Amino acid sequence: MSYQQKATSYWKKNIQYLIILLSIWFLVSFGAGILFKEELDTIRIGGFKLGFWFAQQGAIYVFVILIFVYVKLMNRLDKKYGFDAKDES
Repeated sequence: MSYQQKATSYWKKNIQYLIILLSIWFLVSFGAGILFKEELDTIRIGGFKLGFWFAQQGAIYVFVILIFVYVKLMNRLDKKYGFDAKDES
């Protein structure tokens, strides 16, 4: 496989990861915080309605978790295609 083919495959997979992870974030932030708020408000966490909690806190937590997931996926992808940082010294 040539360098150009590897780079193209790498970026296609990277874009696929981004679409999936950003879709999850959208569903959590917009879906849970706005669209499904009424249904989620029937559940309480720490005295607060779950819909309110997702709108104020949950979406941020999910976003931070998705950052760590993205880092792990990209490290694995870098190694798969040989683009990982190697100690050249």
